Amino acid sequence: MKKLVVLTGAGISAESGIRTFRDMGGLWEEYDVMEVASLEGWRKNYELVLRFYNERRQQLANVKPNQGHLALAEAEKYFDVHIITQNVDNLHERAGSTKILHLHGELTKARSTGDELLVYDIGYKDILPGDCCEKGYQLRPHIVWFGEAVPTISEAAQIASKADIFAVIGTSLNVYPAAGLIDYVPSHVPIFLIDPNTVNACRRKVTFIKEPASKGVPLMIESLIKDFLTN
Repeated sequence: MKKLVVLTGAGISAESGIRTFRDMGGLWEEYDVMEVASLEGWRKNYELVLRFYNERRQQLANVKPNQGHLALAEAEKYFDVHIITQNVDNLHERAGSTKILHLHGELTKARSTGDELLVYDIGYKDILPGDCCEKGYQLRPHIVWFGEAVPTISEAAQIASKADIFAVIGTSLNVYPAAGLIDYVPSHVPIFLIDPNTVNACRRKVTFIKEPASKGVPLMIESLIKDFLTN
């Protein structure tokens, strides 16, 4: 099977109704991002940070994967699909995809503030002040905040370097280190970029599908099946 590596961003989940920071009318207008997505914000008012992510988790429980997510899961019938996502939701998992690497953490997990190796699946439950790990440390969202290292970026670069096909879906390629993954893709590998908006950040020749993910991903998969499996 050809290895299809897919980098997804907020655009694919926005179609499911998940609000994004960067879009017009998004969460930037209600919160100073540094108050809810940084260690400084956590130290300043951890109860606000917990409330913010509890709200995100409650929202996630009430949305569903869209046709973009579902098409990527369906593509596993034809390709060895590896998803590298900047999203912290679980919509790829719920759609049925099986090989998913989260760059920026996972909303449905909590982590110890005293031992980063202690990570817990919490589903859609709230994290409350006083909720602690077995070592007695307060739990925090299992999210990579601004200024924190991205622990899975090396693994992601390895996956990108072995791609036979590479796709970028719903991301502006402006956020590093994720945006740098495209530089690890071998020069001969075809790259697809799916986004309803013009993306100028790409440094490589790409096949641009100017559609939202729910429409663009099925179009891409159909094209890949034709080009790679029927010729």
